[in-house]
Amino acid sequence: MNAEVHRSLVWLKECGAELAEVKLARGRLSAVGAAIGGYPLPYRLEYVLTTTDSYVTSSLRVHTSAVGWRRSLELHRNGDGSWRIVADAEGTLDAPQPGGDPAAFHGAYDCDLGLCPLTNTMPVLRHGLLTGGDPVELVMPWVSVPDLAVTASRQRYTPVSQAAESSVVRFDDDDFTADIVFDADGLVLDYPEIARRVQ
Repeated sequence: MNAEVHRSLVWLKECGAELAEVKLARGRLSAVGAAIGGYPLPYRLEYVLTTTDSYVTSSLRVHTSAVGWRRSLELHRNGDGSWRIVADAEGTLDAPQPGGDPAAFHGAYDCDLGLCPLTNTMPVLRHGLLTGGDPVELVMPWVSVPDLAVTASRQRYTPVSQAAESSVVRFDDDDFTADIVFDADGLVLDYPEIARRVQ
């Protein structure tokens, strides 16, 4: 990967699309993104993501909204591995409340924003999975979209193939498996059933 990458990316999804302005520099990632979705109901989403060294999550701020409701979530990782959650909700949405119990993922390095292909970049780059290696098992806070409920998610990343322009890493959790294609910078090109990059 180059020393510094600053790119605008667009992914198409089965029921929506996402735009992200992403910066990778000296082992850190920062991004501002926006998405629209149609499942399980229409929504608009905006997020800001930052990491510390080695692509360890520092904070994730997310806002979702549509007619009649609005939700917000702030997810912060402290230096001792503890997490802090601040959540808010307005209006009526037939879904779980935003937020969750941060003790459930104490010590986790990454966050995982539902349906967002960008958050897969952090563990893949930190563990050098674009060039091979052993499988990595992780626990991370998973943010459900659009309700912004947060739960602990056990995930496994396994290198499958490596090439100059792209690499494939298999993602597994309790009930889902996908072979994700990453470009040479570690940014998702194709995440089957989730998103496909067009820019």
